[in-house]
Order: sequence, then C-alpha cells, then structure tokens
Amino acid sequence: MLSKDEKGEIEAEAARYETRQAAAIDAMRIVQRRRGWVSDEAIAELAAFLQMPAAQLDSVASFYNQIFRRPVGRHVIQICDSVSCWLTGYEPLRDHLARELGVGLGGTTADGRFTLLPVACLGACDQAPAMLVDEDLHTGLDAGSIGAILDRYR
Repeated sequence: MLSKDEKGEIEAEAARYETRQAAAIDAMRIVQRRRGWVSDEAIAELAAFLQMPAAQLDSVASFYNQIFRRPVGRHVIQICDSVSCWLTGYEPLRDHLARELGVGLGGTTADGRFTLLPVACLGACDQAPAMLVDEDLHTGLDAGSIGAILDRYR
C-alpha cells in the first residue's frame, strides 16, 4: 500500500506534467528511495494511482536500468560494460571487483551491503573504465583503485 507520504510526493511530481502517467519514472524512484526497490505489488499500486495499466508501468520499469525490480544491497555498484570500457580493461576489472565482493554480476554480498550490476553505458566513455556506486561516478578505474573505493561505502 502506498503510504500517505509516498502519495503526497508522487502527487507533487505528477502536478508538473500534463498527464499523471508522465510521472511514472518519478513515482517509481520515490517508492524505490523509500523501500529500496520496486516490487510487483508496488507496480500494481503505482499503476492504479497513476491511472495506467500495470503492464505499461512494468515495461517502463524493465526498460529503465535505474529502477530495481528485486531487492538490492544498501549500495548498488553498476559497472559499465560499454565498448569503451571493454577496450580499456573492463573484463579484468569486472573479475577483480567480483572477487573482491565475493559475488557475480547480479549478486548481492552476504552482508547485504553491495549489489553488483552491469550497465550498458554510464556516459563516461572518455574516462573509461567506469562504475557508478549509488549515485557516485568513479572513472579511470584499475584493480588498485577498487579497494579504496569500496572502503568508502563499508
């Protein structure tokens, strides 16, 4: 059930658009910020609140890689696997990061602190390889910098 605070925040966002449905991404981000992810139940509640089909909202959520449709760790690491990052060392960096965390892509550490996700592009091709931790962009990565970056979020 959407809380009173969630509804109020979503209403404020929806007021900025011509249609309620245009606030779909904002609404999902509000729920995700409060709950950590957007469940199937939340999709159904949001769709009803925004007066749109749940399947349509789910398709938006599936397309938008910043909406998490299953539980994630307290910190989400998105490692860029674009061609620029591949050319500048993504693969060994990804493997090092996975070993450091003890999880594979899509996994969450046993303590629930980190989730490791691949992402198609972070828009930092000129500073590749790159990763996003929560909303913090880290660029020019190498295996030696990973430990210090992760320590900031422990």
